[in-house]
Formats: sequence, structure tokens, C-alpha cells
Amino acid sequence: MNKRKLLFNALGSVMLLASCGGNVTSENREMDRFVSELMGKMTIEEKIGQLCQCSGGFATGPNNTKIDRTEDISKGLLGSMLNVSGAANTRKYQEAAMKSRLQIPLIFGLDVIHGFRTGFPLPLAEAASFDLDAIERSARCSAREAAAAGLHWTFAPMVDIGWDARWGRVMEGAGEDPYYGAKVAKARVHGLQGDDLSDESTIMACIKHFAGYGAPIAGKDYNSVDMSMGHFANFYMPPYKAGAEAGAATFMSAFNDFNNEPCTGSEFLLRDLLKDKWGFKGFVVSDWGSVSEMINHRYAADEKEAALKGITAGLDMEMVSECYSKNLKALVEEGKVDEKLVDDAVRRILEQKYKLGLFEDPFKYCNEEREKSVIGSKQSREDACYVAERSIVLLKNDKNILPLSKDVKRISLVGALAKSQKDMCGAWSCADVSKVVTLYDAMCERGYNVDYVEGYNLENNKIVDLNRTLSSARNSDVVIVAMGERAWQSGEMRSKGDISIAEEQQKLVSELVKTGKPVVVLMMCGRPVIFNEVRKNAPAILCTWWLSSEAGNAICNVLWGDYNPSGKLPMTFPQHNGQIPLNYQYKSTGRPTANGEWCAKYIDIPTEPAYPFGYGLSYTTFEYSDLKVNDSVNGDVYANVSVNVKNTGKYKGEEVVQLYVRDEVASVTRPIKELKGFEKISLEPGESKTVTFDITDEQLGFYNNNMDYVVEKGDFTFMVGTNSKNVQSIKYTLK
Repeated sequence: MNKRKLLFNALGSVMLLASCGGNVTSENREMDRFVSELMGKMTIEEKIGQLCQCSGGFATGPNNTKIDRTEDISKGLLGSMLNVSGAANTRKYQEAAMKSRLQIPLIFGLDVIHGFRTGFPLPLAEAASFDLDAIERSARCSAREAAAAGLHWTFAPMVDIGWDARWGRVMEGAGEDPYYGAKVAKARVHGLQGDDLSDESTIMACIKHFAGYGAPIAGKDYNSVDMSMGHFANFYMPPYKAGAEAGAATFMSAFNDFNNEPCTGSEFLLRDLLKDKWGFKGFVVSDWGSVSEMINHRYAADEKEAALKGITAGLDMEMVSECYSKNLKALVEEGKVDEKLVDDAVRRILEQKYKLGLFEDPFKYCNEEREKSVIGSKQSREDACYVAERSIVLLKNDKNILPLSKDVKRISLVGALAKSQKDMCGAWSCADVSKVVTLYDAMCERGYNVDYVEGYNLENNKIVDLNRTLSSARNSDVVIVAMGERAWQSGEMRSKGDISIAEEQQKLVSELVKTGKPVVVLMMCGRPVIFNEVRKNAPAILCTWWLSSEAGNAICNVLWGDYNPSGKLPMTFPQHNGQIPLNYQYKSTGRPTANGEWCAKYIDIPTEPAYPFGYGLSYTTFEYSDLKVNDSVNGDVYANVSVNVKNTGKYKGEEVVQLYVRDEVASVTRPIKELKGFEKISLEPGESKTVTFDITDEQLGFYNNNMDYVVEKGDFTFMVGTNSKNVQSIKYTLK
């Protein structure tokens, strides 16, 4: 088969000049001069200090020891702090840094994952919007508020691809698809960093976790990862690469091992791929304590060897553990570490401090008046509600129960989650819990007659006073049931062997349906969950995830039709735990899944998911027609695919038109389909629009077993539709 190699190979690409610093501007020359002069004055102790980060507030790892590092800061022996926020708090430590000999400012970082004090939906929920502008808007607000609180840096976005819903950290990513994940990574980086890091409303992004962290064996957090390089390149690498191309200031190494090496000590990942092949000019920080954890990996005998392997691999800054601070000087003096490696790491860190404008004004982010005016502002709340509305996914709507009529007044609101501010925040939240609008709050504020009943115990999920709950339902116009996970049941260190919703929660819904009243289920979760009984019996289901500060208002807006839901699932929802890991991009194999006897299937459970990737309904309906493929006259575009989409219902609505591609015959085995384009459109009732997708190298290419990115001539199938399963197909031949 003929191949057309692209101009990049071996996992590399031509990076954007702005991201890699290849465009030598006067600003770059001035930065280089400034940093070189400063480094010429630094002692080896001061250099090593820049590579060290300590926690000044709450701990996010197993070691929660808090040590006052003010003295080290005033001696220039610390470069960064995490878990310190608030303009007054950061000023205190920055003042200590200004007492040091060279007055090198600190940078302050925090896990600002989905909003700061104004909370936004979980990243996985935001990904359900399939709205890159909304996702960037969320990141921009997070940066604006965090920067006002004295922060320079967030340990986000997490861009790890996740196929295993048992892994708790799927809530932090964009789901299972590498193409979409790459687009989301770029949107989040740009939202956080803007066009100018020196702008006081921007902060540094951190692409994590490099690499492969989203594929832990058995779905257990921190577990080993085992995959071929071709699998990594095609399914897990694209979002990391996209983050680097978007100009992310920093990367974070992952806890796991990759290709038989801990990522924190992987020269292939950090130096060869990231810095050399991709031209990354920022710096790499370890995850919490992951340098010293190389000892647990049995990859380093002690902290000294861990420091040696980290700095050699290209790990620039060590988070929390103290292998560098205690051992790097001796390693340099013994000739085991070339000081040039230390210098390279120091330069990368100082350059980011320069870009942030901290050398010009170390206290530019320590403005308490700005902090008061920005955090929790009207703009922040409006943005949070806007994104939350677009994150909700309509899973079922029998007999068009939704949207609710404005005449509906008597509501039976069932479920303790409807009143839980903390749970509305979701995992990894910085939000001000006291200002979270719950579903109960929002309904009461709108003047509805709400009869709230607990329904089930929030701690043990057992049904509480069923007779009282059923009585409430019978006396209502509609029953709304808030159910699902608790916020703490997803996130870091929250892997689960069973992602099913509690049995008695599901039984309660079945009992409520028997009353004959319309029942609307709100599934609140941080990951794909299994709820087969509810899926079968409830007439209307909305996946509301955890939406944080404006959760109640956003849900009400969707329930009563002020916003027509447009979300699509960014991960496949399984029917059974035994199907996991599950994704739509599986390969056909020699005996593809079918209805026959000797094929890839289970004998006791279905192979089909509960809901496919990209699934999501609307209050209106859409009709797809006139699918065409046309050769292009543009040298960079092989062809374009067009389809007509018409709103055939009675409500204005948004639809995510999705393009999937299948390479029919290739030099390596390929998936049955891959998302390679999408467009979110808005249509009035009766309105039509033609959506066109360009077919380029990005749509047709892949990495082969030599790690070259190739586009092979031959037959392809283009599929366009409303989700990964419901598509129309058309053939195309690349000659």
C-alpha cells in the first residue's frame, strides 16, 4: 500500500513558533539576557532552590506535614509554593522572597480544576457541552479569579484519556476520545493563559499527567500502565501534544510507570519526546512526591538516586518531596550530574517567572481590592450558569415530559442530594460552598410550591419513610428525583470496582413511577455510572453531573425549557461493570462483534453500552439528509463532507453534528470509527443548515509501528450523525 509520509515523524511535529520560542523577538532576547545575567550571579544552592516546591497550606497527598519555610524562602532556597492562596497570604511569602540575596520571586500554584471560588461544572461535565468556546470561557474565569487571589499557576488541565469509568479521575478530563481531548486541551490552555502571561488576569496552565495516567491497569488510581507505543501515539498522546502546541507553560509528570520506567524518571518522555521532539520550552514539575516515589517503584535505591534519575530525565521542579534539595548539590560536586542539567531546569523556571512579569513587580497578583471585586462577581456567576446549562445531557424523554410547563407549581422534590451544597461542588473543588445554589434553593427562589422529601439516607442510600415520599408524589404535578453519587465518590484516589448507582436509590424511582405521576430523574455523578433499573422505568432522565456554584439555577433553566439541553456524552456509559474498560473506538478484530456464535462478545451480558459516546437528546428533533463527499481543489484538503441538518421539532435547539472516519484497509489494525470533526449548530424550528467538514491529513492519518505519522491511500468511510452509533455513511477513495 502506498504511503504519504507527512513532514513530521517519530512522534514529533513542527511546533508553533509562538509556543516553542522559535520566533526570536526582541522580548525573547531581553528575557534571555536578563535570565543569563541572573543565573551568572546564582550559587549552586540558589539554583537548586528554584527547583524545589513546598506546600504551604492543606496537603493533597499522603504526607500532610506542614513546615514553615519562611526562612528558606528568605535565603533564596525555594522557588515555588503550592496550596497557598489569597492576596494577603501570597504577599506574606513573597515579601520573604524579596529579603533574599537575589530577590527572585516565588510562583504560587493550586489545583484550580473547575473554577476557583466560583465553581464551574466538573471538567468531564464541561466536555459534555461539546462547546469549545464555553470550555475556554470557564478556564478564563478560573484564571481571572485565581489570579486575583495571588495565584500564578494551576495544575490543570488534566488531559489524560480515560476508557475505564472505574478510574475516579475521569471526572477531571475530557473523556475517552483523543481527537476531542486535543481540542479541549487547547481551549483550556488558551482560556487559562490568554495571549499574554503577564496579563494579571491569566495564570500558567499545566498539562497533566504526562503520560498515560488515564490507563491504569484495572482502573486503580496510581496503578501501572502497560500499552504499546503505537497505542499510546494514536489514542493517548494527542491531547498532550496539543497542549504543548497551544503553548502550555508547564507539564506535570505522572505517578505511573510508562514503558517500564516511572514517568518522573523517563528520559524518553520528558527530554526526548516533550523537550526535544516537540520543542517544549516551559518546565516540568513532578506530581506530589513522585520523585521520592521512584523508590517505591524500585527504580531508585534511595532519595539520592531518585534525584539523579529525575534531573537526568528532564524533571525540572520537584513537588513536595526533598530529593533535589538534599542531594543535587552533592551529585553535582561528585560529577554524577552535569551542572548544565541544573542550569537548563533553572532557566526554564526563571523564564516563566519573567513571562509572568514577576521580576518587574513581584506583588502584581497581591491586590486585595482586586481580589474582592473579581471573586464571585456577577460576571463569574453568569459564566458559571452559562457553562452549566450546556453541560447537562438529556438521556431520555418519553412522552415529551420535558420541558416542564410553566403551569407546573406543585413539585415533589425527592433526594437528599437536591439540598447538598457540598455535593453540588463535586470533587477537586475550590468553590465557596456557602454560595452554591442547590436545586432546592433555586426552585424555592422561583416561587414553586416545593414539597421536599429526603427519599433516601445520604450516608447509606437506604430508603427513608417510603410512605411519606409516595404521598408527596401523589399530591404533586411532577416528581423530580435527585440521585447518583456523592461528590467524594469520584476524583483522585476514588477508583471503584462497581460504578452502579445504589440499589435502593433505583428502587425508590421505580416506586415513584408506579404512582402514575410524571417522574424526572436527575443523575448527579462525576463519571459514567450504571443505573439500568432507572433507565428502564423512569420516563425522563437528565445527566446533570456536578455543576457547582450555579447548579440549581442551571438545572431549573433546563427543566422548564429556558435552555434546551444540548450536551453529548464524552464517555460511553456501560450497562454492566463487566464491560469496562469500554469505548467506541474498538477494533474489529479477526472475529468482530456480531450476532454469531464465534465472535468477540460475552455469553452473560450484552456487548452494547447503555449510552454510546456522543449521545444526547434535545427537546426538539433533528433530521439529517443529503450526505455528500466532494473532492477538493485545495492542496491541503483532500475532500469535504457535507450534510443537511433540519430542526423538525417545535423548539429552538442546538445540535452537535459529528464526523467519524473509518480507514477500511491499513498497514496496522485500526478502529471501526474515530471522531474526526464536530460542529455545534443552533437551529430555529423548521430551519435547515448545511454542515461541511474538510478532510485533511488530520482526518485520515495515524501513527504506524515505526512511530511515523502517515496518510495511506485507499478506501475510507465517512460517517456523520448525532452520536457515534446513529450515523449515515458514505464511501471515499484517496487516490
